Amino acid sequence: MSEPRFPVRLLVVAAAALLFALPLAGQTRETLPASLSDREFWELSEKLSEPDGYFKSNSGSPDNLLSNENTVSTVAALLKVRVKPGGVYLGVGPEQNFSYIAATRPKIAFVTDIRRGNLHLHLMYKALFELSANRTEFVTKLFSLQSAPEGTTSSPAAELLYAALRAVPVDEAGFKANLKTVVDHLTKTRRLPLGADDLTGIEYVYRNFHRFGPGINYTSSINGRTGSAGSYAAILSSADRASGEERTYLANEAEFTAIKTMQSRNLIVPIVGDFAGPKALRAVGAFVKARGAVVSAFYVSNVEQYLQRNGVWQSFCANVASMPLDDASVFIRPTGSAASLAPMATEAARCAGR
Repeated sequence: MSEPRFPVRLLVVAAAALLFALPLAGQTRETLPASLSDREFWELSEKLSEPDGYFKSNSGSPDNLLSNENTVSTVAALLKVRVKPGGVYLGVGPEQNFSYIAATRPKIAFVTDIRRGNLHLHLMYKALFELSANRTEFVTKLFSLQSAPEGTTSSPAAELLYAALRAVPVDEAGFKANLKTVVDHLTKTRRLPLGADDLTGIEYVYRNFHRFGPGINYTSSINGRTGSAGSYAAILSSADRASGEERTYLANEAEFTAIKTMQSRNLIVPIVGDFAGPKALRAVGAFVKARGAVVSAFYVSNVEQYLQRNGVWQSFCANVASMPLDDASVFIRPTGSAASLAPMATEAARCAGR
């Protein structure tokens, strides 16, 4: 019996398909992971991290449990237009990163901060995202409320959060039960080998959200006070100044689910690192480069001011210049009214070479 033969036309089509599937000479096919195992997630975080450091902001707060930016929705709206989805997101600090990740839709995100306390904050958030089916459950768990705030899955964030302000928090026993759920999820479900210091840090963060509720602001953990200006409720229900629409990660279920999905796939990786340090940012860049991807956006907050003050800004620039970038890669720098999106490659190369 003779061997079956494929028509020449099918062979040509197959060869063409193979050609287009292969990277061009000098290029690397992008191989960013679709998910990370729990072990890969923790090993990556630890491998990329530097020793715990210290940072004291202009306000005197060493915690930064919450941002103090009231333009998050305006920045997120701009990012949704300017940044192409599917890249790699880098950021610093607390929850504003979730709104910017939801706006840019990266394949993987790294949040780097000099303080290990920020890693504790993001591990708390990770557990709460994964334990919550929707925004209402998330807010209820985040602030340890006795009952879910009024609202529906279509309620705007403002309605949900200001209902949460009126809700009654659980007592100490209820808080400890909630904390145990968070810790058990991280250590038993996710099997993260958290040490005693990390567990203490997570409890400290979670207790502050329970203590101050949706009125928590940038300095609550320092001065023991809440306030309407700059509170969690105010920031997360803010609207884009151009369209009047909410754009934060709690604006609607789709934005919330985008973050929940990435958390469930272990694709938001918290890292301890100094922006001007010798390891963290360069290690992130090497990870991205080895997988044929580029950094699409880097939220730097106002960290550059402190780096310039300490005389190490050029070291930061050199770290960024070592990363895989393209013409569309941008720094995200919040300003008084919106944000400045600056070309990363041009700026980093210029200041690193001074």
